[in-house]
Amino acid sequence: MNKTHTPKRQKVVLIAGPTASGKSALAVRLGQHLPSLVINSDSAQVYSDLQVLSARPSEDEKGGVPHHLFGYIDGETACSAARWAEDAKQALALAARDERLPILVGGTGLYMRTLLDGIAPVPEIDEALRAEIRALPVAEAHHLLQQHDPAAAERLNPADTTRVARALEVARGTGRTLADWQAQRVGGIQNAIDLVPLILLPPRDWLFERIERRFGVMVAGGAVDEVERLLERELDPALPVMRAIGVPEISGWLRGEISRAAMLELGTIATRQYGKRQYTWFSRQPPATWPVSNEKLDDSEIDRLAIKLRDEVLTV
Repeated sequence: MNKTHTPKRQKVVLIAGPTASGKSALAVRLGQHLPSLVINSDSAQVYSDLQVLSARPSEDEKGGVPHHLFGYIDGETACSAARWAEDAKQALALAARDERLPILVGGTGLYMRTLLDGIAPVPEIDEALRAEIRALPVAEAHHLLQQHDPAAAERLNPADTTRVARALEVARGTGRTLADWQAQRVGGIQNAIDLVPLILLPPRDWLFERIERRFGVMVAGGAVDEVERLLERELDPALPVMRAIGVPEISGWLRGEISRAAMLELGTIATRQYGKRQYTWFSRQPPATWPVSNEKLDDSEIDRLAIKLRDEVLTV
C-alpha cells in the first residue's frame, strides 16, 4: 500500500508585545539556544533611517543571531502591511532553506495579523475618487458614510479622518463595504505553519517606568542626529518615517518651534501613549489561546522563557 508523505509544517515562534517589554532580548536568547533567524515585525524598525528612534537592535544586542527585515527600507518609501507580509514570507522561506527557526518579533499587530490571517482583496480605488473624499471635512465624510455604510459609521469615531475616509472610498468605489471585503481575507499563512506564540504583557508600572526613560535615552543616544538627517532630505511630512514617534517632537525643537524641555516632555508623552495603545491591543486582540507572560523580563525570566519556548519548539 502506498503511503502519502505529509510534509512537516514549519515551526514559527512569534514574540509580541508593547514597546520596552523585552521582546528583542528574549528573541536573541532563544536564538542562542537554537539555530534561528530573528524576523522584524515592527513597523518603525523596517526603516533604515530610524536606528535609534525605533530601538532597532545594535550588532552587540543581536548577540550573534542573524536578523532579517531590520532597517531594510529607505524612509522615502512607505512600507505597507501587505508589503511587509510578502517580505516576511520570503524570510520564512530563507529560514527553512537554512534550517533555522524563524522568530517573528515586534509590536505591530497589523503586520502580524496581515501575515497570519491574510489581507482583504480590496480593489484599487480610483485616484480621483480618493482625492475627492480625502478633501472632504471629516464631518461631511462621516455623514456620507452613514448613507453608504451605516455599520461603519456607527463603529468608527466620527473624528477619525483616516478610517472614515477609507471606509467611504471603499464603499463608494466598489459598491461593497470594507467589512465585506475584510471577511474574505486571502494570503494568510496561519494554517500552513505550526505557530508558537508568546505575548509579553509585564506589569504596567514596571513597563511604563521603562517607557518613561526610553525617549530621553534615545535623545542622548543619537536620535537628534537621525532627525537632522531626515530633515536635510526634505521628505514628504506625510511619510511614516516622518511621523514616527519622536520625529515630529525633535523636528519642532530643531526648527526652534518648541524648547528642549518641551520636546523631551512631548516625546515622552507620545512614547507612553503608544505603549498604552499597544498594551491595550495585545490585551484584547490576539486569540485567547495564545500564552501570555505577565512577568518582568529580567535576565532570569528571559532565560526561563527562552528555555520554555525552546522546549516547545523541540516537542514533536
